[in-house]
Amino acid sequence: MANSKEIRAQIQSIQNMQKITKAMEMVAASKVRHARQTMAASRPYAGQIRRMVGHLARAHAAFNHPFLEHREESKRIGLVVISTDRGLCGGLNINLFKMLLGAVRARKDKGIEVGYAVFGQKGVGFIRRIQGALQAQKTQLGDRPRAADTIGPMKVMLDAYKSGEIDGLYLMGNQFINSMVQKPYIRRLLPLEPIEERGMPGYWDYLYEPDDASLIESVLMRYIEMQVYQGLVENVACEMAARMVAMKSASENAGELIDDLQLAHNKARQAAITRELAEIVGGAAAV
Repeated sequence: MANSKEIRAQIQSIQNMQKITKAMEMVAASKVRHARQTMAASRPYAGQIRRMVGHLARAHAAFNHPFLEHREESKRIGLVVISTDRGLCGGLNINLFKMLLGAVRARKDKGIEVGYAVFGQKGVGFIRRIQGALQAQKTQLGDRPRAADTIGPMKVMLDAYKSGEIDGLYLMGNQFINSMVQKPYIRRLLPLEPIEERGMPGYWDYLYEPDDASLIESVLMRYIEMQVYQGLVENVACEMAARMVAMKSASENAGELIDDLQLAHNKARQAAITRELAEIVGGAAAV
């Protein structure tokens, strides 16, 4: 058994760690509220533009945009992965990467290669570890990502889709359910999927001003950027909630460990006192 001095040093070390985890829990809790507000504010716009583009995909426009053309996945797809820049957020990234590996394995079994555009340092590190084809990356997004942060990596993937280098484009990230539950998801961005609604005629189109080519191009680009931006702000809310829960659990575990060490310290101290008394009694008897 360790002596009393060593146990006191361990208790002091764990107490210092507990102070850090409690501080991180409080910081994450304070940031969760703002992250949820940002996420909730952008959800209606993301949903409505998705519905509008879904209608556009069903229309019979004279201008045939590449994003609206149906393609079979035969040689290569693009995967946009949204992860965190920092760790200490429980299994948030691990669950996402497990889904990623499953999706990639299913494609590779069919002979389909995968190219990656990654947001977040953790995702970049993981793709490099599995030796994936990293085509674009963006890190250090902070707690308040901007729509402009999506432009660089997404331009690389959209240009690859337009040129025929990839046959499909998918988005992976974490969906915020509540402060305790965050679920990874994967959804297709390109080619666009039409929305099925009852009561819509079989053949119809919109009236475009000034012209269909420029308007459709602008709407589709805004749609792609908005879907990725919504994924970024939702991932921030997931990260803060997961970190708050993880740090709370770490603080509680540290408290339990301190209690166990305190008990061990008391036992060691009692054993030392008993030993000293036995030595005194033994010495007195010898005299």
